[in-house]
Order: sequence, then structure tokens, then C-alpha cells
Amino acid sequence: MTRREFITLLGGAAAWPLAARAQHAPMPVVGFLHSGSSEPYAHLVTAFRQGLNEAGYVEHRNVAIEYRWAETQQDRLPELAADLVRRRVAVIVATPGRAILAAKAATADIPIVFATGTDPVSAGFVASLNRPSGNVTGVYTFITALAAKRLGLLRELVPTARRVAMFATPTTGDAAFIGNLEAAKEDAQAAAAAMGLTIDMLSASTSREIDAAFATIAHKRADVLLVNPSPLYISRRVQIVSLAMRDRLPAIYPLREFAEVGGLMTYGTSQRDEYRKMGVYAGRILKGAKPADLPVEQSTKFEFIINLQTARALGLDVSHSLSARADEVIE
Repeated sequence: MTRREFITLLGGAAAWPLAARAQHAPMPVVGFLHSGSSEPYAHLVTAFRQGLNEAGYVEHRNVAIEYRWAETQQDRLPELAADLVRRRVAVIVATPGRAILAAKAATADIPIVFATGTDPVSAGFVASLNRPSGNVTGVYTFITALAAKRLGLLRELVPTARRVAMFATPTTGDAAFIGNLEAAKEDAQAAAAAMGLTIDMLSASTSREIDAAFATIAHKRADVLLVNPSPLYISRRVQIVSLAMRDRLPAIYPLREFAEVGGLMTYGTSQRDEYRKMGVYAGRILKGAKPADLPVEQSTKFEFIINLQTARALGLDVSHSLSARADEVIE
């Protein structure tokens, strides 16, 4: 054996254990904590994975994801968050508000990436938007701050409306989210007063209570319906849209997902974009970025969608001016 062959053989033997260890190195694990159920949010999980892919991570190939769904049972969230901590995940992705609070209470060390419609500073998630500090950062959407805008669009489509029913969120929840909801109510009430409208506030905490709320709407003879964002309402969107159609009640909703199941109009931020951004941030953290160095992302993508098929079914004439402003018209 020549000297060169001997050195090559020796070098290869030394490198083999390193290569073997690299090949069998465990994949990083992302914990996904959500207060809702998996089925209504499946398309958003896909968007989250897309964000991870953009950051260079593909599920089952070089990253694992541990999913924890509370199935709208909020009291399960603390244990689900603690379970992810025991699992020693590399980062926890949490949404919406109560899931974020549960994750924060469970760990001060594991990075947390959130998505929320509540002001994350007033909610105590971060110290500031530009400098989050600690182990938490994420995406801030404005879904609870657009009630007046939605009401204006609804009135433009149905100028004869005089009485509005507004689906608000249940009064249970963290103080910051309730504060945001109250602000949304005040905005809607001020906008309704300026338009000469009467507005009735309704709430529901279960599917049965949604049915009861529609009975109340019929009793009060509301002309139109304004639906505020809520995990419950999003997960029950088919039920709400179906009841509105049954009662021939023109309605505007907070997210495009309602229009996709037959809702008349939606105006709000893009949930798909929000979840994609969560994936990007989770991927950046897996690569070594610190949450404190990642400013909270703020929503810049708003969507106005009109379902023309539903408008025709309700006998509504959508003006050219209104349809021209829509980001998407569903035929």
C-alpha cells in the first residue's frame, strides 16, 4: 500500500463516525398548539407548512411537527402546552390568544411564534412590536379592528337596511381580547349611528347557541348580519352561512373562508398569509434566529371578496363600483 493510499484510508475511517452521526441526527421538532379543531384549519396548516418550506424545512424530511388541538376546549390548552415542553420541541407555534398564553405560561426558554388578532403588546405577549424581547414573537393581524369597514361595505350593498345584527365573541377569554372586542363593538356602534342604523349585539358560545341567536335575529327582524372574528365562528362557518342563507339574510364575514362556503361578502386579513408567515418565522428560529431579534410582523394583505352566486340567490344587485373594488369575485 502506498503512503497516499494509507493516508486516504485513515482519513476516511476518521470521517465515517462523523458522517454516520450526521445521517442519524434527530430532526428538529416544531410544536403546533391551536385552540380549535384540525379539520376547519387544514388549509391553514398547509399554508404554515408552505412557510416552513420557504425557510428550507419540509415535514417528515428534515423537520417533524407535533400537533396539539384543543378542539375548542380552552381548559385543555395548559396541559397541551406542557406536553410540548416535555417533548422538548425546538419551537412552539401557538394561535389564537389563549393558546399563546398557555404556551407563554408553560415555558420561558423554548421560542414561541404566535399569530393573533389581539394587540400583542396590550395582551402581554411581547414588550413591543419592533423589539419583542424574551422568547416570543409572531404575526399580528387586525381582524378585530375592521367592524366599521365591514358595516360600510354591507350598507353599500344593501342601502335599504335599517337594522343590523352583529355576531360578537363570547365574553369569556383573556382580558386583552375582550378589550379588543369591546373596541370593535364601539367602532361598529359609532358607524351604525352615523349611517342611521340600529345595531343588535349577539353572542354564542356553542353550536346550539348559534341556532338560538339566529332565532333572535329573526324575531328582531334584522335586515343584515355582521359577523365578528372568533375561533368558534370560524370553525362553525358552514353552519352560520347556511343559517344566513336559510333566512335570506345578507351578511358580511371577517375572512375569505366564509365566502368559500357560500358567504355573501368578506373583508379582512388573509389567514393563509398569516399562517405562512408563522412557518417562515419558525424556520428562521430553527436556523438559529432568536425571537427577540425578530420584530412582530404586521398584516399588510387585506382581502375583499364577493360571492356573486350568493348575491344572485338573495336577489341582490352588486354594483359595478363595489365589484370593481373586490380582490376576488366568486362566480
